[in-house]
Amino acid sequence: MARTAEPADGAAQIELSGIERLFHLGDSTVHALADIRLRITRGEYISVMGPSGSGKSTLLNVLGLLDRPDAGHYVLEGRDVTTLSPDEQALVRSQRIGFVFQSFHLVPRLTAAENIALPMVLAGVPARERETRVQQALAGFGLADRAGHRPDQLSGGQRQRVAIARATIMRPALLLADEPTGNLDRATGDEVIRLLEELNAGGVTLLMVTHDAAIGARAGRRICMEDGAIRLDEARPGVPAATWADAMPGAADARP
Repeated sequence: MARTAEPADGAAQIELSGIERLFHLGDSTVHALADIRLRITRGEYISVMGPSGSGKSTLLNVLGLLDRPDAGHYVLEGRDVTTLSPDEQALVRSQRIGFVFQSFHLVPRLTAAENIALPMVLAGVPARERETRVQQALAGFGLADRAGHRPDQLSGGQRQRVAIARATIMRPALLLADEPTGNLDRATGDEVIRLLEELNAGGVTLLMVTHDAAIGARAGRRICMEDGAIRLDEARPGVPAATWADAMPGAADARP
């Protein structure tokens, strides 16, 4: 499994201050993110929960440099990435951040091995190193016998494992997962969550958006969002999922 580079216990890996994200819909302005202030240390395991439209995915997109805030500052590993150009942000994203989506986002015409290798191809990693790292990833994620299969020849769980292998092949320090079990049955979803938790145990910071209270309760720190704002942010190890769900604003809407 990939291990985060340069671990430093207690160091601020992410600092968000005054982050705002606005969307204009006709004459209306929607505050998708409203004055977000957040500090995340290396190696944390955080679940992000809340009702639909609360800003969870927008927050992950900003953290993953897939979206740019309208105001505020995002400091990643000591560098204010909100000041970077799109090309500079893309470089940081490719080297330091992995993203796992609900719908896998695999390239249909590429095999499992080719999908996993894609970030390295784009980064210019030499072919021999690419081959070695892809073979290691295939073996590590239980996909060695699926290397030549295209996405339509894989099960949902296998496709998500390919997606996670692709997201971590560049050995990112930060892994963002947006509803990673949303298209999977319970047993397969549990397998994917355990895989993500293994990566976190290896040192990768993990932020996971989920509507599933049982999954959210597994994280060491839980953030609840509502109307674009963080309403609850606390570490509550060992709290049963039902108790956590009942504590959240909009809890009924957040349940699967």
